[in-house]
This record gives sequence, C-alpha cells and structure tokens, in this order.
Amino acid sequence: MLNKRKIREVVRYLVWWKRFRAKHDSWEKKKDLENTKETVTKIKGRLNIEVKKQEKLNMVKEKNFRI
Repeated sequence: MLNKRKIREVVRYLVWWKRFRAKHDSWEKKKDLENTKETVTKIKGRLNIEVKKQEKLNMVKEKNFRI
C-alpha cells in the first residue's frame, strides 16, 4: 500500500498492483481489502479490461497514423 486517506469516515488505501503501471494504482476501501484474495481477483479483472481497452485504442491510433 502506498498511502492512506479518510474521507467521510471511510478509510481507503492507495494500492499498487504488482505487474501493473502506476496509472493502475487505485484507492480501495479498507473493508474491501479485508478479504484480499477475492478483492484482488475482482480488481485484476477490472484492470485487465482497462489494459485491453488501452491496447485497442493504441492500435487504432497507430493505424490512423500510418494512413
């Protein structure tokens, strides 16, 4: 965990995800991290979707640049 903050009585931790870049760091609620294996699985799926979207955008940009 990289940082901690409390907003409206909700504690969140800034989490660095192994094998992901800093742009994928995310603020997670303390209660969501109590069962970390389940949370990690859920968030890794969400991050993988984001990575795939970015890869598609990069391919489109690259294709348009070549034309």
